[in-house]
Amino acid sequence: MTKTRRDNAQALDAFVRHKAEIDDMLARLQRLSDDHFNVSPDDLDWGHVGTLADWAEQLRRITDAAFHEGEHAK
Repeated sequence: MTKTRRDNAQALDAFVRHKAEIDDMLARLQRLSDDHFNVSPDDLDWGHVGTLADWAEQLRRITDAAFHEGEHAK
């Protein structure tokens, strides 16, 4: 096997591993969201709002980069 082919195979393996990791995280986040992030309406307070806003901002940075939006717009 040539070096280029071996490097490509290793890159492909790493890519697939990272994709599986992301898919797992997204599935877990979706389940948590479906359960309203484990917060009942009676227990909700501004701390929960702040936490969710922080998580949304972190995800926005990722989606902006992935979709070339926001500061990543071309």
